[in-house]
Amino acid sequence: MRIAVFTGSQSGPAAHRDAAAAFATDLATAGVGVVYGGGRVGLMGVVADAALAAGGEVVGVIPQHLVDDELAHPGLPRLEIVDSMHERKARMADLSDAFVALPGAAGTLEELFEAWTWGMLGLHAKPTALLDVDGFWQPLLAQLRRMVDDGYLDGRRLDALGVVSDAAELLTFVDAYEHPARKWTTPSR
Repeated sequence: MRIAVFTGSQSGPAAHRDAAAAFATDLATAGVGVVYGGGRVGLMGVVADAALAAGGEVVGVIPQHLVDDELAHPGLPRLEIVDSMHERKARMADLSDAFVALPGAAGTLEELFEAWTWGMLGLHAKPTALLDVDGFWQPLLAQLRRMVDDGYLDGRRLDALGVVSDAAELLTFVDAYEHPARKWTTPSR
């Protein structure tokens, strides 16, 4: 099994770095591979380094322009270089059995929402989750609940988004996951 990890290219607070390292170590110890954005910086680098140090499989997927900026992780046994950010996300999805977002910024949100939306549209049936370190995702979850309350988001979609505190909870969520029916279906004739 491989988990796509979306997270920041910045390091954030020490508690986030510690949680990212523990999470990646625990995935590796459980025999679960990590697929991530291929960077050496920020929480991305923390995740890769921790999983590698624990003997785990780590696959990086990075666009050429970030390689040119010298942001690629030099110690990865497998680094796939693609042409664009769009290709990066598609390749990460192809290589992964589930998705998890750790703390991050706009890019992390964009990756999370695309993976989650692809599931809603029936493009995959893979679990998507948030690793909620120090309540980081609680403001986002409040906004998503508002979207449900206002009728923009089906509550079943929000219920299908996992909120976990560590790798063990993520793996339990993934094992028990039941994908909701596609958002849009063609009416029978």
